[in-house]
Amino acid sequence: MSGDRTSPEPTGPRTVVHLLRHGKVHNPEGVLYGRIPGYRLADEGRAQAETVAKFLAEHDVTAVVASPLQRAQETAAPLAETHGLEIVTEDGLIESGNLFEGQRFGVGDGALKKPANWRLMRDPFTPSWGEPYLTIAHRMFGAVHRARALAEGHEAVCVSHQLPIWTLRRYLLGQRLWHDPRSRQCALASLTSVEFTGTTMTGLTYVEPAGASDPTATGA
Repeated sequence: MSGDRTSPEPTGPRTVVHLLRHGKVHNPEGVLYGRIPGYRLADEGRAQAETVAKFLAEHDVTAVVASPLQRAQETAAPLAETHGLEIVTEDGLIESGNLFEGQRFGVGDGALKKPANWRLMRDPFTPSWGEPYLTIAHRMFGAVHRARALAEGHEAVCVSHQLPIWTLRRYLLGQRLWHDPRSRQCALASLTSVEFTGTTMTGLTYVEPAGASDPTATGA
């Protein structure tokens, strides 16, 4: 007689880690700003950050963690103030590295118009123009688990960036990491929430407290 091969139910405290994409950035040049310092939230982005803080005001948030970049820190500030917490800076939540950083990105009016840049597009699956998707997923996964441990039994908010959040979501769902950027479900100031029972992921949800936005907008 064969034994029972079913996996045991996960046990342990329920913890939720909310991955919050930062708000809209002041970017009059329309460049891909990536990890360049000094890109702050636009007025609309500050309003989006306040909206999310109000949305999560009654949640049991005991840790607010953010990418070191200014736009993420500014998005985290209203949340931290609402819950009386200090912001924990986490390098694992930083924007993805990109060799097009600082340039306008487009087929007709930007970096792709320059033949010298075409070599960077040779491998969209890794990708060849920036930090590998798998590297992004692994560092984000580590950051999320550190936040889970900080807020065990409660809720944590991790403020990060569009591509890292979307890459981690695909990784957690067992999907291929390369994708069409137009398909990303990660609006400005959106929440991708990962539920854990103990250390095991047991749920994932997505909401847009500040409304929808264009997934292909320059920046991230």
